Amino acid sequence: MYGFGLAKGLAITFKNLFRKPFTIQYPEERAQQHPRFRGEEFAWYEERCTGCASCAKYCPLGIIKIVTEPSGTAPQEGDKYNLEVFDIDIGRCMFCGLCVEACPYDALFMGSGFERGRYERSKLVIPIDELRQAEKRPSTWFRPQLEGAGYNPHEGQPRSWREVGREGWTWHQDEKAGGKFPENARRPQPLTRRIGVGAGPDSSRPPGAVEDGREE
Repeated sequence: MYGFGLAKGLAITFKNLFRKPFTIQYPEERAQQHPRFRGEEFAWYEERCTGCASCAKYCPLGIIKIVTEPSGTAPQEGDKYNLEVFDIDIGRCMFCGLCVEACPYDALFMGSGFERGRYERSKLVIPIDELRQAEKRPSTWFRPQLEGAGYNPHEGQPRSWREVGREGWTWHQDEKAGGKFPENARRPQPLTRRIGVGAGPDSSRPPGAVEDGREE
């Protein structure tokens, strides 16, 4: 029994003894990253952002802080807010991407980097000025328009807000709340009240009885 277990252990040892090592000597060598990599350097396009704060509302950790004021320059309906504060605390971010999913205007993208190590937690907050001036290399995660165009943030050039495109949103229109019923589906009928149905001398229901039912 002990000899068989020892032989199995030695077999695993000899199996891995001649394998090519896969250790990467970072930072001299770098592992290949997928275009959908969800990194720290968020790509934020102020030209598209309306200050609706959907990203902040859907963040489960509350790491996005937004302060706005009415712009007074756009029409009253659909007015765009002036953004005074748009800070992202990546020190508490778990990179789930729910903020990117919630953005209705494709103004926020996951980043493609991971080298933002700091010695102080306060320096892990990305302020609005840094987001404005940062080089935009958005991840293709949850952005099929970039993935369909074959964009790779680790190899391609930075992209402006005009170049990143917009998602068509046609793939989940039927799944939205209040979506249209399929043409062949039977729609539920409203409840009505019918009076005196089946009432008569030979009926067990007395005259004038009320029956709850559905409109035929």
